[in-house]
Amino acid sequence: MKVLYNDGHVDECPEDQELHVVRHSAAHIMAQAIKRLYPEADFAFGPATENGFYYDIDLPEGTKISEEDFPKIEAEMAKICKENLKFETYELPRAEAIAHMQERGEKYKVEHIGDLPEDARITFYKQGEYVDMCVGPHILYTKALKAFKLTGVSGAYWKGDKDNKMLTRINGVAFRSKDELAQWEHMREEAEKRDHRKIGQEMEIFMMNEAGPGFPFWLPNGMRIRNSLMQYWQEMQDKYGYDQVQTPIILSRSLWETSGHWDHYKENMYTTKIDDEDYAIKPMNCPGACLIYKSKPRSYRDLPLKLAEAGIDHRHELKGALHGLFRVREFQQDDAHLFIRPDQITEQVTDVAHLITAYYAQFGFPYRVELSTRPENSMGSDEDWERAEQGLKDALDAMHVDYKLNPGDGAFYGPKIDFHLQDCLGREWQCGTIQLDFQLPHNFQLEYTDKDGSKKQPIMIHRAGFGSFERFIGMLIEQYAGKFPTWLSPCQVKVLPVSEKTRDYANEVAQKLRDAGVRVKVDERDEKIGYKIREARSIDRVPYMLILGEKEAEAGNISVRDRSNETTQRDLDEFIADVTEEIRERR
Repeated sequence: MKVLYNDGHVDECPEDQELHVVRHSAAHIMAQAIKRLYPEADFAFGPATENGFYYDIDLPEGTKISEEDFPKIEAEMAKICKENLKFETYELPRAEAIAHMQERGEKYKVEHIGDLPEDARITFYKQGEYVDMCVGPHILYTKALKAFKLTGVSGAYWKGDKDNKMLTRINGVAFRSKDELAQWEHMREEAEKRDHRKIGQEMEIFMMNEAGPGFPFWLPNGMRIRNSLMQYWQEMQDKYGYDQVQTPIILSRSLWETSGHWDHYKENMYTTKIDDEDYAIKPMNCPGACLIYKSKPRSYRDLPLKLAEAGIDHRHELKGALHGLFRVREFQQDDAHLFIRPDQITEQVTDVAHLITAYYAQFGFPYRVELSTRPENSMGSDEDWERAEQGLKDALDAMHVDYKLNPGDGAFYGPKIDFHLQDCLGREWQCGTIQLDFQLPHNFQLEYTDKDGSKKQPIMIHRAGFGSFERFIGMLIEQYAGKFPTWLSPCQVKVLPVSEKTRDYANEVAQKLRDAGVRVKVDERDEKIGYKIREARSIDRVPYMLILGEKEAEAGNISVRDRSNETTQRDLDEFIADVTEEIRERR
């Protein structure tokens, strides 16, 4: 695909950038369509994104755009594409560029020019009557936009600053072909079916309430899932040699000043006063781990010290950013902090990576790995950074892991390894992370006595596998569409008596299952068996249904229906042995 660059030359676009150019061009074509339909509209930013494009728009007072208006906007976009307008580009000096935008009534573009460096090139793209300030590149003609769709409308502050005016953000997607768009629409429909908020409500896993926006209420079924996941997490900590700890939820201002959070993270923290002193509810667990480390003298023989904490954290998220279990204000972090010697970096990072990848193998998530190196605003010596980065590389190489290098994207306190999971819909989630930290041990003056009697500063590893239990459970709900593996299912077996005559037998069967540690429910309602089966399959999404009629009661056996809808006659004791083994082995 040929594209137009902002210096006026036309060239082939690298294949991995084609979609970005198509989407960026779609944003311009959408803006042109909106300008035709709403001549007083003023445009702010309109970039391509990883999944589509958007434009932030200042509409005249009393004018609103809703999803009901999308068909007419899309029709106007299609008309512009059919007109096959040519994209043209030109450059203006700063003063002329400002005058150019002022003449066109583009006050946001004028302000944006004022934010640019003095030596910045200011370039424009034009198609037909529409002009936009942009660095490009773009398609050559509007007809090259083959497939697009508007997807949503929301509010967005100018420059992302809540003190600025709220603008209208129109989102859309664009693709190189109608087939790609059709595939996206199919995946979107599938995503809507799997929406963890919808399934979470149907299965009574969690709820939200305006009494606490962003603070999930876990219902009995949700607690069964959480407890099963927590048991698995605890077993894995034991297997990999971690000591489990718990630190207080509220700690004094002085602690957060030492860690740096009070100065750099306060706006995301909930604060309170106790005995006229400032305290904060913890947004993360690492400062508490530092206090545990410092609670007694440490020797080089004590390292690595591996402290795991499923800590409950709170962060102030904007209300508009809250999203089910994916973006909440209270969450339980799958957390651990390791205190190590410099010579232990490769060994311990490898061990942590094995633990995290074991998690993902358990749930069937493919993943990719990124290694992020020293950023410009880093703290610490060149020697520390070189040793840390080499340690991470050596660990990844020792595991024969393919990884992408992300230069300059590490944390200011150390390099990191990030794990990006891919779900069944192809979406990526950044969950696992391994971060090396020199700064917190320095801030808290942590030390250990080395072999020669000298005092040394340990290196701290921050580690998460799930990210948070809330977010990970939300991912699992969508990954499995609510049909959890048996060990995670809130109800593992549902017993369905065909009539009142077999209720006593149904309760006997259920009790034997409970005695064996199986989560079981009996549906004693006076409903037809077909209705009970459909509800158990589509709402409860249970792995196994036991359908018990008079024949089963007389023979003392069971009729088992699994998720493949296959029904078999089974001996009860044999079924209990099989299902308990399946649960125990987490198959």
